[in-house]
Formats: sequence, C-alpha cells, structure tokens
Amino acid sequence: MSVRTQVQDYYAEVLSSNADLQTSACCTDASMPEWLKPVLAKIHPEVSEKYYGCGLIAPQALTGASILDLGSGSGHDVYALSALVGEQGSVVGVDMTDAQLDVAQRHREFHAQQYGYRESNVSFLNGYLEELETLPLQDSSFDVVVSNCVINLCQDKGKVLKDVWRLLREGGEFYFSDVYADRRLPQAVQDDPVLYGECLGGALYWKDFLRLAQAAGFIDARLVTSRPLEVNNPQLQTRLGDAKFWSATWRLFKLPALEDACEDYGQAVIYRGTIEHYPNAFSLDGHHYMETGKVFPVCGNTWRMLQDTRFAEHFEFIGDFARHFGIFVGCGVDVPFVESADASSAGACC
Repeated sequence: MSVRTQVQDYYAEVLSSNADLQTSACCTDASMPEWLKPVLAKIHPEVSEKYYGCGLIAPQALTGASILDLGSGSGHDVYALSALVGEQGSVVGVDMTDAQLDVAQRHREFHAQQYGYRESNVSFLNGYLEELETLPLQDSSFDVVVSNCVINLCQDKGKVLKDVWRLLREGGEFYFSDVYADRRLPQAVQDDPVLYGECLGGALYWKDFLRLAQAAGFIDARLVTSRPLEVNNPQLQTRLGDAKFWSATWRLFKLPALEDACEDYGQAVIYRGTIEHYPNAFSLDGHHYMETGKVFPVCGNTWRMLQDTRFAEHFEFIGDFARHFGIFVGCGVDVPFVESADASSAGACC
C-alpha cells in the first residue's frame, strides 16, 4: 500500500472525528484570540468535527487577499479564511481525500449565508500536494498560501515548497503549521502507518526543513509559535524512542532579495496600529513584537518583510540599505522551539 493510500485511509476510514486522534499533534488552540471565536462559531459542526489541524492559521491583514489552502480537508480553515478575506477575497482548498472534500463541498452555500455573501468565495480542488502543477492554479496568483499539519504527510516536501514559491506573488507568504522533530527519524518510524497518520512519522528534522525552504527560495524562515507535543499512547511512545516533536507555525516570504542572515543596516520601523484586530501591537514572529507608535530596530530582512509585502501601509520606515553595521545582534542558530508548554507564547498551537 502506498503512503498516499495509507494517509487517505487513515483520514477517511480510521478517524471518524478528531476525537479519535492518539496524540496531541493535530488539534486546535483553546487560547485563540477573542475576535476569531465568532468567526469559528459560524463554521458548520460537521466541518469542525472532521478538522485535524495542528495550529492557528490566521495571519494578519487578509482583507481582499487571494489564498490557497494546501491539504484543506473538511474545509475548516478555508471557511474561516473566507470570512477574514471578505467577499472580495477568495480561498481555494486542495485535498486528496474524497471523503473530506465531500464534507467541504456540501457546505459552501451554508457558509456564504453565514457570512452574508451573495455567493461563495471558496472553491475546492481534488489533487495531490506534490502534483500541484496538474491543477488549474496559475503561477504568481496567490497573496498567501496556508497549510495546517499536512506538509508532514507529503513524501516530497521539497517539491511542495518549490511549488508554493511558484504559486505565490512576489511579496506573498506561506503561513503554515506543521510537526517537526529534533532529529532525523529512523526508517521504522517513517514507515509506521499509525505514526505517519498521526503526523509524527513524516515529521522533518527542523534543520532539514530550513535547508529545504532555502533551496525553494525561502531564505529566512520565521518561527511564529511552537509547542512541544505529547504522545499519550505508551505503545506509540515506545516506537518513537527518544525523539522529541514540536508543532510549529512558520511564515516564509517570497522575497528574492532576502539575505541568509539577519544583517544590520541601522534600520527601524514604527507600527501604525492600523491592522484590524491589532490596534496595540503587531507580531511578525516570535521575536518581533512591535508596539504601536514605538520605534523598533530591525534587520534588513525584517525591513523587507514589512516594506515589500501587504504590511507596508501599516508601518513607518526609518533608514535604508546605504550603510552596513554587521550581523544583527541576537541572530542565533540554536534549536528554535520552546522546551515546555509553559514557555510558549500566547496564541501558540495547543
């Protein structure tokens, strides 16, 4: 049986709902922002029951955006994003599991009515994430690509990342949650159908992920949130050995001018407080929390992530690239994830 068939069977036959999961890898975050709760409350119960995401996929400033959701499953994130982009925006979901797509498709009109739209702004495609070139998706046509605990289920993760780069407009971003390991996993773990279906067997060693991202063009991956995973099934834990796992949310920008390190050009930004739902501060990632009205020093890459993207109108920019001052202080290379649930930042995955 192929890996694809195993995954399809696991999510269509083995799991009847998210209550059947044997680890905490695929679950939602109870501490989600208050403003998002009314949106999620409007999602159809059947869609929510079939939801197996591992993080909160709701980047800022989405009004009017064109979004692609890779591994959209029952459509949970597609429909949440449908509300966030507004009637002028659009969301496309891609999934390979017929049973999940059936759930998603039959609730299109329901959600359009829930959000007060004249017609649905979402669509769904049946296809494989490693074969996106076979689907009717135009190059450089999406402002944002998202994915929720699905890339680990793909065998050729590098191919997926390269296709995401191809499909994004310049200045667009790949904002996604997935599962990562602190080491390369033994083949026996990778071949275990339950561990693979539970999003652990296909987890990348985090450093290998960064290498694949850079090879695809995403030079400076930014970690938004992370949390350690718990495996409550003793038999599964025994099979995993000493490997540690994290659920993590990253954002990768399609910005060819980014450098492979955080370089200091003496620049700074000031957040205007104008992004909806974020009047007091803006978090680019786990290390860049920018309070409204306060001068915030940034490296050249962070400058470009704000200046050359949809975020530009929400910031004032100080400085340029005329003078270089060396590496930016605090540009580290250690394991990036938090070591305990208590240390995770607000809004992190569950």
